[in-house]
Amino acid sequence: MSYRSDRLAHELKVQISLILSREMRDPRVGFATVTDARVSPDLRYARVYMSVLGSPDEQTQTLAALNQASGFIRRLLSSRLRLRHSPELTFAFDQSVQYGARMEEILNEVKKEIPDFTASMDEEQKTGDTSER
Repeated sequence: MSYRSDRLAHELKVQISLILSREMRDPRVGFATVTDARVSPDLRYARVYMSVLGSPDEQTQTLAALNQASGFIRRLLSSRLRLRHSPELTFAFDQSVQYGARMEEILNEVKKEIPDFTASMDEEQKTGDTSER
């Protein structure tokens, strides 16, 4: 991405977060957080990644409400950022939080299954012994 699209992506992330917290009155929008924004090189399109707390049904409703309100959000962005043409917004779920939680579960399961291995690793870290066995 270019410097200009990176800068616009950052500003979109900040401003959309403010709009969601202060100006959105749709009850379908639950506890949503903007995690990332990606802008196309020509600055016409933007994908905004969201993390939404709640059940899968609540997450789907939040995403639908945000996509429905994209015109309202674009209008506010255009005036706040002084853009002649604000990018067309598409909202998507950020799966990284769920992915990270799942990886943490897997690592904890592995630690439970191999207690001798984790104990020996802890001992090596304390003594600084890195020799092969």
